Amino acid sequence: MNDINMLIGGKQLQAADGASFERRNPVTGEVATRAQAASAADADAAVAAAHAAFPAWAALAPTERRKRLLKAANLMDARTADFIAAGVAETGAMPNWYGFNVMLAANMLREAASMTTQIDGSVIPSDVPGNLALAVRQPCGVVLGIAPWNAPVILGTRAVAMPLACGNTVVLKASEQCPAVHMMIGDVLQEAGLGDGVVNVVTNAPKDAAAIVERLIAHPHVRRVNFTGSTHVGRIIAKLAAQHLKPVLLELGGKAPVLVLDDADLDAAVNGIAFGAFFNQGQICMSTERVIVDRKIADAFIDKLTTKARSLIAGNPLDAGSVLGAMIDVSAVDRVAALIADASEKGAQLPAGCRHEGAIMQPVIVDGITPEMRLYREESFGPVVTVQRVDGDNEAVRVANDSEFGLSSAIFSRDVSRALALARRIESGICHINGPTVHDEAQMPFGGVKSSGYGRFGSKASIAEFTDLRWITIQNEARHYPV
Repeated sequence: MNDINMLIGGKQLQAADGASFERRNPVTGEVATRAQAASAADADAAVAAAHAAFPAWAALAPTERRKRLLKAANLMDARTADFIAAGVAETGAMPNWYGFNVMLAANMLREAASMTTQIDGSVIPSDVPGNLALAVRQPCGVVLGIAPWNAPVILGTRAVAMPLACGNTVVLKASEQCPAVHMMIGDVLQEAGLGDGVVNVVTNAPKDAAAIVERLIAHPHVRRVNFTGSTHVGRIIAKLAAQHLKPVLLELGGKAPVLVLDDADLDAAVNGIAFGAFFNQGQICMSTERVIVDRKIADAFIDKLTTKARSLIAGNPLDAGSVLGAMIDVSAVDRVAALIADASEKGAQLPAGCRHEGAIMQPVIVDGITPEMRLYREESFGPVVTVQRVDGDNEAVRVANDSEFGLSSAIFSRDVSRALALARRIESGICHINGPTVHDEAQMPFGGVKSSGYGRFGSKASIAEFTDLRWITIQNEARHYPV
């Protein structure tokens, strides 16, 4: 069991009122982590520490910031085994998923480090004689990052990496489902020598989450907010930030479609879709939720996908025979099972049926989805993919866009020009041709449209999110005034 404190001002601290909470392993039920349950006073203390550390960190030479972030990346890689052990226990995910998490998160730190000298501005032509007008980007202050449990090393690191590179200090509000994993991110950054208070990590009990988030957003020293999570909670975050006139970057839910055109390589499509739909039990914002397949090839495609799905066994992530791990908890399984039952009752077929035990759910294919079924529109966030047959490209695009979400998408076709033309018509922030919907790289502009959020993470794309653009002028010669 991990017994962890909060990181505030460079110190490992317990909650001011001594409260704590437990996170249990979703497979075994054993206590995985005992963490501190922050109060409003602890939230205030974390922001105060970040605010106090801001002037020195913002004034640091960009090469020195780069050096410290690169050291943190190497330390994160060195602690891969620790991240895996903590993550598997807290969330029930597979060890290879956590290994990938650490690799990508470390690369996010390296990419952020490379950006410290890329936060530039411009000279703007002025009509005033002798006036030099500059557009200058500067760090904004304390940034609040709120990260989820499903890809915790990646998303926890992403919440802080570019804000730090831009010269801001941060408060990371850890997820209640993986407090140990998120605390390890803070430990790595602290060990790298960023400086006391530059990174602060707050953990809270599930029952206190709403109050702690509201307190953090409302604090006058918090100047930016970024949140990754559900669309439902994202709307709440956006309202709170709007009340205090604070910019917020939101990366929210998804209902990722994959278009399988009549000329697609079916084996490539099946492999990409199975990975996108079932990896990490479908608990990824980019997970493939909808397959939109041309009627001419639908039967052959479904046969192949069903065979593939039945070969992917979900189980205890520490068992040798497990390819897929567990879901985050039993209630998540029950919610997904209810969506599948509703679809089945309304006429859908289940080539790969709904089998589950405890927090472990086997892959499910729902064929014949229709708009009357809840699963047609609601994000499942589980190991389930729906199949809908269409006639031609135009109908495929129409169905793909028939969703409130717009994060990731994909198209499989041997005709890349045809696929590219369709990709431009799909309403999503991300589209991959002949690749899976689950694809992330540190340097890419990552984010969605519609109810999947707004703003972009990822190197240069996020500089604007975490800096203030200022207009500064220098008057170099006598200026004429009308009075």
